[in-house]
Amino acid sequence: MSKNLTVWIEATIMAALATALSFIPLEIGPSFTITVGQPVLILFALRRGLVPGLAASFLWGIMHIFVANAYILTPLQGFIEYFVAFGFSGFAGLWANSLQSNAGEGNKARVRVLIVVGSIVGTAARFFWHTIAGYYFWGEYAPENWSPWFYTIVMNGASAFATATFTVIVLLIIFRTTPSLFVPKNKKYGY
Repeated sequence: MSKNLTVWIEATIMAALATALSFIPLEIGPSFTITVGQPVLILFALRRGLVPGLAASFLWGIMHIFVANAYILTPLQGFIEYFVAFGFSGFAGLWANSLQSNAGEGNKARVRVLIVVGSIVGTAARFFWHTIAGYYFWGEYAPENWSPWFYTIVMNGASAFATATFTVIVLLIIFRTTPSLFVPKNKKYGY
């Protein structure tokens, strides 16, 4: 089997695993949630790079729709929150090459920093789009005397902070126990 095909099969498996983890109930109210599947996709992006990370994250968003785990008000809102927002989690892959070269050199402290940075960037990129959708589509649900912008920034900001913190903790534990998960054995085509 082609090594390139292996990357895309791995991407599909990781997206499916992240989707399955989305059924673990960590929602507090209608607007605050900790996304349990986020560490899986950030790990994949840090392992395989930007393009595979974006593809797997995009697939993760689509799978939410197919398993009926999506809240869709309008087609545009659904597109922004599930196709675009989830897909942007893959931006953690921007740090994949640096992470892998530092891991190869045994620079564990630098790898930990890259895990934190990748986790924060991937999560922030995703929640940026949830915030945009929140203003335009969920703003009418803001409490009285709250502007739609303030409401969406507070709600999505709290969810982003909690998800990023959870992701960082999980990935640092994984790196401590199984650092080989961050470095693929066979790289081809830059993945």
